[in-house]
Amino acid sequence: MTTTTSGTVRIEDDGTGTVHMDRVYPAGIDDLWDAVTAPERLARWLVVAMDGTPALGGTVRADFTSQWDGSVRVDVCERPDHVLVTMTDDDGGSTVTEAWLTPVDDGNTRLVLEERGFTADEVADHGAGWQVHVEDLATVLGGGEPEQWLPRWRALQPEYVRLLS
Repeated sequence: MTTTTSGTVRIEDDGTGTVHMDRVYPAGIDDLWDAVTAPERLARWLVVAMDGTPALGGTVRADFTSQWDGSVRVDVCERPDHVLVTMTDDDGGSTVTEAWLTPVDDGNTRLVLEERGFTADEVADHGAGWQVHVEDLATVLGGGEPEQWLPRWRALQPEYVRLLS
């Protein structure tokens, strides 16, 4: 199990936390877009249940593989390269998650993903969580099945804490 971080985390001037992931996938932009926006594909690596179909301006209830659950509102959806969602948990805490897709050499696509707006004490947890999620996406795109989420998060979380030290 890897404990090498592939993302970055930072505390912004306003005291909120940001997670940044940047990864190239062996998939065309349309295939990767569908993997990060289509509910049936999201279910394989990120969102295990939704109470509807996400649409621009709409909100759905979602349960993630990370055991986060709450409402997700689609604020921007510009196929095939930009999506922005606001995620609100049951306690009213909100973050913004934004993804940009860019074609690169040989039919691959770069995914840059940021989650912004959570408290500073949550940033390491989210960094580890998003790394597991983007690794799961790579596994699914390669035809595999993701391993259990929690043990991998537990292995990575201390490394993300160290990044903030």
